[in-house]
Amino acid sequence: MTRDDKALQRRDRRIDGIVFAVLLLVATFVMFVLFSRQTVWCWISDGIYPSDMKAYILEMQGLDSGYSFPYPVFFQVSAFFHLFLDANRSVAVATALFYALGIVIVKLALNHLSLEPLKRLFPGREWLAGILVSLAAAALFWVSMLFPPEGIYLPGIRFRYLGVFTGNPYHNATYLAARPFAILAFLWFARLLDLYEEGARGHGRDYVLFALFLLAATMTKPSFTIVLVGTAGLILLYRLLRSGFRNWMPTVQVGLCFLPTFVDLLYQYRGVFVPEEGAEGGIGFTLGEVWRLYCDNIPLAVGIAVGFPILVLLLHWREWRANTLYRFSWQIYGMSFLMAFFLYEKGFRKPDFNFSWGYLYGIFFAFLGAMVLLLKDTAKVFCAAAAGQEDSAGSRRKVRLAKAAVCAEWLAFLWHLACGLYYFGGIFRGQMYY
Repeated sequence: MTRDDKALQRRDRRIDGIVFAVLLLVATFVMFVLFSRQTVWCWISDGIYPSDMKAYILEMQGLDSGYSFPYPVFFQVSAFFHLFLDANRSVAVATALFYALGIVIVKLALNHLSLEPLKRLFPGREWLAGILVSLAAAALFWVSMLFPPEGIYLPGIRFRYLGVFTGNPYHNATYLAARPFAILAFLWFARLLDLYEEGARGHGRDYVLFALFLLAATMTKPSFTIVLVGTAGLILLYRLLRSGFRNWMPTVQVGLCFLPTFVDLLYQYRGVFVPEEGAEGGIGFTLGEVWRLYCDNIPLAVGIAVGFPILVLLLHWREWRANTLYRFSWQIYGMSFLMAFFLYEKGFRKPDFNFSWGYLYGIFFAFLGAMVLLLKDTAKVFCAAAAGQEDSAGSRRKVRLAKAAVCAEWLAFLWHLACGLYYFGGIFRGQMYY
């Protein structure tokens, strides 16, 4: 590589870095304002900006919140800021920073997974590829479920959010705080799966990092952990049986990564699922009973929650076998759906539908996996067209169909984004999240 090439690379990274920094600062500031409003209004009985902030602020100060939160990371980080700020601002700052950290991690991941192919789309202006990745990474944190304009009702859909859900619930700080660690755990487990399915042992560092990321996610909010543990357990069991137990050593290595998290989950279970005296407790089995408290049309709810990922899956179904990360994103979504549909907490927590939090993670990772695939496919299709790979009528038709598919996928994503921005705008003005 020549000195001029290195200079161009530095220029491209600098431009991309500036654009991404602006996007990140704007998003962080806007979210901080929202979280600040939530922390102020949560103390007013007839206030707006509904959230769980009151309980979190009390828990952070060591006061009785009326709930059990045996996962300390978010509260300890908030307590650190409480050394310099008042209680309300401390929780708002911590939530905004965790939100921003998630965007940074996704940006870095998308750079690693899709930036190089995209650069070929912009010869001489490779910084445009970085900006496209930056915009895609930020947009994933603003998309929402699809919903029609006010006054138009979908059959069986009683709420925009409740019963449908989005991977971006702006009213729940612990979900937003745990998400950066969940993203890291998701990415690293997909990395380990590539090694595991090849029967390779891999680097010990990757196993240690995955174990740490998963433990951090569990100690912030265990909703994603429960889904990941269920998904990973089925994958490892299937691969072990299919190989005739020949890959038992890699299976043991991956399984050991879960031991710290299992210990923490046992501790959390004792604090959350053990019933109060004289009350029913534990985990129960149902057939969508809790979900139907909020939605009478679950199939339609699924469609409008993950419309973009479903479209990508239909148009790229072969990638299910070829792409580990993409397949794993759908495996996570499938497990999250099954848990939300079949499981519930007994007792007074039943209507809270707490297994839906894992489903929200499933939605988020379905979008993330689809976006990785869409960025790669965008580069592949339009680079092929630019290279003039249309030497016959059949080739031209194939390229046109591929372009149409990519454009349809981007339009579907932009539809989710438009709904998400409108949804956030309402919450930012104090409307109910549901």
